[in-house]
Amino acid sequence: MIKFGVRIPEFATDGSSVAQLRAQADQLLEAGRGRFASAWVSDHFVPWSSQFAVNTENLEAWTTLTYFCGRHPDYTFGNIVLAQSYRAPALLAKMATTLQALSGGRLILALGAGWKEDEYRAYGYDFPAAATRIQQLAEAAQIIRLMFTEPSATFHGRHYHVDRAVCAPKGPFAPPLMLAGHGRQLTLRVVARYADWWNGVGGPAGYADTLDALRGHCRAVGRDYDGLVKTWMTDCVAIAPTTAAARALAEAHPFYNPDAALVGTPTEVAAQLRRFVGLGVEHFILRFADFPQTAGVELFGREVIPLFG
Repeated sequence: MIKFGVRIPEFATDGSSVAQLRAQADQLLEAGRGRFASAWVSDHFVPWSSQFAVNTENLEAWTTLTYFCGRHPDYTFGNIVLAQSYRAPALLAKMATTLQALSGGRLILALGAGWKEDEYRAYGYDFPAAATRIQQLAEAAQIIRLMFTEPSATFHGRHYHVDRAVCAPKGPFAPPLMLAGHGRQLTLRVVARYADWWNGVGGPAGYADTLDALRGHCRAVGRDYDGLVKTWMTDCVAIAPTTAAARALAEAHPFYNPDAALVGTPTEVAAQLRRFVGLGVEHFILRFADFPQTAGVELFGREVIPLFG
């Protein structure tokens, strides 16, 4: 069964205050309740887009996720995606299993190598070369796996070390570990070795090429490619009763990318989604262009999601 998730913005694009953004996010989740399976928050300390001032009020990812997870028990929650450098792997595993226990198993732990250099440096984090950050991601994934499954975890890597670290409670089951990234040589190899889920972006052709590379890495490490849950994310879903209205909505959206957006009527958007379903996508993560309005998520939930049940 194909599932759908909705993005909770971590900063307002229209000048709304944090209190207003919180209420708007609640309304978004209420509008999608019963149709959307998951909700997601990005991990940045300042707006990830340079279109917005660095001092724009921006919600911290883990705090925001746990807040809305407590308020909306019908959703599974995840981050898109946590930068592995920002939280020590053993601590992150402890945070994840604690939330998993308290929420009754409603967490997807999503992790990436990190990319926003100015943010790293502003907050005092080292920003090594991409290859090093990917090595760190691989070690973090191994530590998290041990913390999730063993009575205590010991790991001595090049970048991270833990000695008999205990992670209890563990919750009803281990959170799925979702890794993100498209690097053909290094990142996808880490995904093949350690991920339960993979998060991808981009248009159908590029996404398909990336899947071919991922399939090769799975084969090389003896991993069941079909057992890896594939997700796809877009920052712009512009859906409306008419094509013209949807296009106008998309073109006014600050994150519109014509190569990686869903734009059109419910029928047209469903056809665009089917291209990704045909590639193996099982879970879609969507940001709606009309937010803070809820007409888009309501129309999508009412007329698109039932087509994929």
